[in-house]
Amino acid sequence: MQTDRLDRITDSGVIAILRDVDTDDAGAVADAVVDGGVTALEVTVDSPNAMASIELISDRVEDVLVGAGTVLDAETARAAQLAGAEFLVTPTVNRDVIRTANSYGTPIVVGAYTPTEVLEAYQGGADAVKVFPAKTGGPDHVAAIGGPLSQIPLVPTGGVGAENAGAYIQAGAVAVGVGSSIVDHNAIADDSYGRVAANAQSVVEAVSATRD
Repeated sequence: MQTDRLDRITDSGVIAILRDVDTDDAGAVADAVVDGGVTALEVTVDSPNAMASIELISDRVEDVLVGAGTVLDAETARAAQLAGAEFLVTPTVNRDVIRTANSYGTPIVVGAYTPTEVLEAYQGGADAVKVFPAKTGGPDHVAAIGGPLSQIPLVPTGGVGAENAGAYIQAGAVAVGVGSSIVDHNAIADDSYGRVAANAQSVVEAVSATRD
């Protein structure tokens, strides 16, 4: 099951990150992101009523993985799983969170930055490693990690958008995590969900063009 879900995350090569999105808006944002071609959504648990948003989106959107991000402890990981999260994402290497994910068959993308951290995360049970913050080192940093650690799926996150998503895929990433470049809070405030869908489509197309 974990491998199947990871494959679905990499289908579009994009995880759209919903951070600080109110539950009242979460459904419409999810619809827009899916319309743009994204197959994986991440609701960060530091968002208002995050568990309710995860449950709402899980019930609303079909054929798309809904996950929980910014998971810092095992208790939050379990709460997210019970709310319907189909994958977990962390900003750091936390073995308790990894064990909780593994215990219940939930794919986990673990945050790391250095080669040592990346290897530690993968050997500790991560299904993929979130290179974070990606913007600090850029695509060259991802390529440098992937050279000696090519067996580890890398998902750079932080400062990724349509303008550089392709470069990260070219550097060896299996997917990218994208937040504000897709989930534009100004667009949400204006009920301009078409802009959110267009943002998502732009990133998906950048990834697809590079793969082709």
